[in-house]
Amino acid sequence: MPRPRKRFAQHWLRSDAALRAIINAAELTASDRILEIGPGTGSLTQHLLPKAAAVVGVEIDEGLCRQLPKRFPVDNLFVIEGDILQLDLAAQLAEQPCFQAPNKVVANIPYNITGPLLEYLLGRISQPVTPPYDVIVLLVQKEIADRVSASPGSKAFGVLSVRVQYLADAEIICAVPRTAFKPAPKVESAVIRLRPRPPIQPARDPKHLEILIKQAFSSKRKMLRNNIKGLIEPEQLLPLLTQLGINPEARPETLSVAQWVALSDALGDRPPNSHS
Repeated sequence: MPRPRKRFAQHWLRSDAALRAIINAAELTASDRILEIGPGTGSLTQHLLPKAAAVVGVEIDEGLCRQLPKRFPVDNLFVIEGDILQLDLAAQLAEQPCFQAPNKVVANIPYNITGPLLEYLLGRISQPVTPPYDVIVLLVQKEIADRVSASPGSKAFGVLSVRVQYLADAEIICAVPRTAFKPAPKVESAVIRLRPRPPIQPARDPKHLEILIKQAFSSKRKMLRNNIKGLIEPEQLLPLLTQLGINPEARPETLSVAQWVALSDALGDRPPNSHS
């Protein structure tokens, strides 16, 4: 077993229970084409290969890239060396006619790239990934799992919650203790499942919605109206919030995704604030 390398944030998952939970959450069928990010030594890969038509593993560690095909000398595994965030996956797969674009993502990801990776897999509010993946199952830091699945009004609800829930249904499958890994990370973990879908209530101007939530959550402890006063004249803001059924004293984390969309649409219908 190779030693985990700190610079790649490697922690080998050793728990059979956690591996089973990930596999079950992915709802694999014999026709599925899986993208596995950071396959490492292959503890998850070995469960994916018998259940899927193909597994594309993207691994940044050159040594592990050489070892994986030797450990699994099978036709349905394609290992690519590289940083998933810098890689042109479509171009790599175009040279491998046997490996079509993946339709699911199943991975124990490096926690140090979780935010950018979620954007890579889901896209942004203004530019979702198309076509979307059918299912994305990830082992992530528990704090991130709490945030992507948080309900409005909870302490964990924030920008990431709105961005992810606008683009997908998100749920926590199970918690994974630190002892499930070698070496044990400093944080608790959890398995999440994301089901990308069209927005339930599409924003008329998705780019405006992105700007609005970024500004609104810039200071979570402040009331919403104080954080967005630069976007609308103060005397127009309170009547607008009342009209939308939003408490004028509300803080950003209490608004649902649907309310953020409604607020963005309403602000977009008004002339820009001449003082901003």
